[in-house]
Amino acid sequence: MEREKVQTIKQLSVEQLEQAANMLKAIAHPMRVAILTFLEGGKILTVTEIHEMLGIEQSTTSHHLGILKDKGVLSSRREGKNTYYFLRHENLSNIVNCVAECTD
Repeated sequence: MEREKVQTIKQLSVEQLEQAANMLKAIAHPMRVAILTFLEGGKILTVTEIHEMLGIEQSTTSHHLGILKDKGVLSSRREGKNTYYFLRHENLSNIVNCVAECTD
């Protein structure tokens, strides 16, 4: 079974591995993990909603959202004055859940 896992990883291109590493680096911050948990299950939230849930400055929230979007973790769409954020890949919430289970 271990051999199968290694071969699966080897099938990924260098670019795919770099993108995965960058996404994991982007997630590796407590506020960003919290943002991912807020967006689980297909939720779509505005910057204002997220910053209120986090209880931090809106500018700090926007900074974290920008990093997550830049690294391909989140996507956004603009409607009028609001920008809505959502998980680009719903499977990313599995990473957070996995880590949560490992820290119990």
